[in-house]
Amino acid sequence: MPTPPAFSEPDCLRRLKMADERAFDALFRHYSALVYRFAFSYLKSRAAAEEIVQECFIKIWEKREQLHDDVPLKGYLFTTAHHAILNELRRDQHHLRLHGQVAATGPASIANEAEYHEMEALYHAALERLPPKQREVFVLSRQQGLSYPEIAARQGVSVKTVEAHIVQALKTLRTYFRLHGGGVLGVLLALALGRR
Repeated sequence: MPTPPAFSEPDCLRRLKMADERAFDALFRHYSALVYRFAFSYLKSRAAAEEIVQECFIKIWEKREQLHDDVPLKGYLFTTAHHAILNELRRDQHHLRLHGQVAATGPASIANEAEYHEMEALYHAALERLPPKQREVFVLSRQQGLSYPEIAARQGVSVKTVEAHIVQALKTLRTYFRLHGGGVLGVLLALALGRR
């Protein structure tokens, strides 16, 4: 079996601009592990690091025609990853601050107790929309306070699978709250309610 040709960034860039999917595959194989390790070193989350990798390579593909020959692909990838990581860290800090406020003050932080109970009902309705396995993993994490490794051991799945369930559950909850008027506060309240 012939040895695949060595990776050549200039050649890869030239072919990438012509929408050559094999060039994109070669780029992904060459740099994805490096970008993943870079993201994981900051985020300490496999699921978040994988999302950063996907985001970076999707951006490369979408902007392939705008890439400059004098800008190394590696540099572009890591700059894109760095911005995505900073955005993720800012988002996490913002959510943690707001979550702390909601959890600390409970119903008093919302307009009134009736609204709080309305949000609680919305949260439980959103939970019911999750697939059974995903809902079970989410409840074990958010309501019973189990760590990802503990949930993985209990469910007989990998930690990566647990992370994937949590990521997808949070996306579903965010979408549900947006569609039903809960907004960001609704998502934060969902997390606060889930941890009570």
